[in-house]
Amino acid sequence: MDAADGKRILVVEDERDIVELLRYNLAKNGYQVMVAGKGEEALRLVRQNPPDLVLLDLMLPGMDGLDVCRALKGDPQTVGIPVIMVTAKGEEPDVVAGLELGAHDYVCKPFSPRVLIARIRACLRRVRQAPEASDDVVHYRDLVIDPVRHQVRLGEQGIDLTATEFVLLQFLARRPGWVFTRTQIIDAVRGSAYAVTERAVDVQIVGLRRKLAHYGDYLETVRGVGYRMREL
Repeated sequence: MDAADGKRILVVEDERDIVELLRYNLAKNGYQVMVAGKGEEALRLVRQNPPDLVLLDLMLPGMDGLDVCRALKGDPQTVGIPVIMVTAKGEEPDVVAGLELGAHDYVCKPFSPRVLIARIRACLRRVRQAPEASDDVVHYRDLVIDPVRHQVRLGEQGIDLTATEFVLLQFLARRPGWVFTRTQIIDAVRGSAYAVTERAVDVQIVGLRRKLAHYGDYLETVRGVGYRMREL
């Protein structure tokens, strides 16, 4: 279990009961807690004293959570701060929009404090461990992806992938546990000069699952959002 190490969490929430619930549980687990009840206040606090993570309610008075996320991810000084969205269960389009803006994860109200703390720890861990160099060999369990040689091996067995399948698998496997929308996947693959549509992403996933055999189960569908590689 990761230690909090006094990391600062900014809670952006206007419901007092939820604020107190979050404040208590975060402090109990060793986090420093900052609170903002409005979007504009949140942006001001972030710029004055950057937190290690923002816990962002989407339904806020005035400037809503999506606008806050858009502002954070559009500013070079704050783009690297991870954001976990807090949503009502019926806000699926907002979840997709938030992830496309660059949010790292989301939790639905009502939520379990223990589950939320686990998601925060996982998010901070993923950000800390996120790979930078695109030419690095990716190791995911027994799966080895070598971008330089353009080879994929599962144990001792080589796997023959198309160029698009290779880029897609590499993109997801570099960030286990991260959920990506189809649009984010398209952007990543297009960056490598391959033409992909939203429907084509689904087709590529089906093809990857078939070629990866039992490892195909690690390519998970997040209903209404997109895909992820199961967290290690």
